[in-house]
Amino acid sequence: MVVEGGGVVAVVVVREYDAKKDCKKVEEVENKCEVGPSGKLSLYTDLLGDPICRVRHSPAYIMLVAELVVLGGGVDKERREIVGMIRGCIKTVTCGTKNGNGNGNGKDCATKLALPLPVYTKLAYILGLRVSPSHRRMGIGLQLVRRLEAWFVENGAEYSYMATENDNQASVKLFTQKCGYSKFRTPSILVQPVFAHRIRPDSRVNIIKLNPTEAEPLYRRHFSTTEFFPRDIDSVVKNKLNLGTFLAVPKQSYDAVSWPGIDDFFTNPPDSWAVLSIWNCKDVMTLEVRGASRVRKALAKTTRVMDRALPWLHLPSVPQVFRPFGFHFLYGLGGEGPNAVKFIRALCGLAHNLAKERGCGVVATEVASREPLKLGIPHWKSLSCAEDLWCIKRLGQDYSDGSVGDWTKSPPGLSIFVDPREF
Repeated sequence: MVVEGGGVVAVVVVREYDAKKDCKKVEEVENKCEVGPSGKLSLYTDLLGDPICRVRHSPAYIMLVAELVVLGGGVDKERREIVGMIRGCIKTVTCGTKNGNGNGNGKDCATKLALPLPVYTKLAYILGLRVSPSHRRMGIGLQLVRRLEAWFVENGAEYSYMATENDNQASVKLFTQKCGYSKFRTPSILVQPVFAHRIRPDSRVNIIKLNPTEAEPLYRRHFSTTEFFPRDIDSVVKNKLNLGTFLAVPKQSYDAVSWPGIDDFFTNPPDSWAVLSIWNCKDVMTLEVRGASRVRKALAKTTRVMDRALPWLHLPSVPQVFRPFGFHFLYGLGGEGPNAVKFIRALCGLAHNLAKERGCGVVATEVASREPLKLGIPHWKSLSCAEDLWCIKRLGQDYSDGSVGDWTKSPPGLSIFVDPREF
């Protein structure tokens, strides 16, 4: 893009992010974009000096910057200014199912034919699109998206998707009207504050911490046919940011000492169980609520003082969110049986207590809007988002498996798998 006037020529160049020379400039643009409406609360994100932190744990990723190059106007040297950026990553995920192709005879063959098998696709994800407020409505955002999509196609991605707030009209308009994306899924972001008191454990539930070699087959068995399930789940559960995978079972079944192992669990599972994993976002980024009045801050502080002074009352105190705070993200929430919701609630209690020990301000998760286990996830409505909007686009016509058809036109299922590497 070229802008001319008064002897000045300005060219916007989109190129790959250079950590050595771009980091500080990118942070400046991020800070400008984080400023909320005057007089209203806004959420500020600090990426702790690593602008790529939200994608660097994915199998393939890139960050692009839009650089404004100004020439002329009596200036001997050219002037360069970063005015926008975008991040993207690619992974292989489940996009649907197909009938199994049994290779045996008799009963075994019939069982294999009855079980659905996952259909995988190479999926790209867009996040962190930012354009400096002083350079908006110049087509820079569209230019960034198109260049990123070109990288997706070059690397074999079949679909691209992005997430945004449902009421972010500028973002929704850019992607749906100018970039060819369609509204796809509306999951819920659920946020629970970390109180000054601990959550009492459920005496009817035992919680067992699984090692990564046990968590992987459990997730593959339970989630392999769930939308957005990453085929490299082993990389996720073995990642240094994963604080653990936890399995909740009935008290009378077994505990950490009598745990028989994952193979025996598969052979004879209890009538109800639940599982989730905890991702440490605290070491990647911090959040801060800005724009709060002194009265609001004073009321929040009062609730914390009361909670610390009278912990046995288990008062729902407001955490210190008006200065930088960390958070944990819960992912891989699943379970089976009539008491699965109760067991998820117990696991969320454990996650809360772990977050308290590690100095976090909130615990967050994201699930499908119709997720049956949603009833067991404690959260505050005022901190949560009932409808996060995911938009999707088909990048090409040639697919590795055509049994799903066009994924963008498929109806939503009850569950989705939210990858913590991209939250």
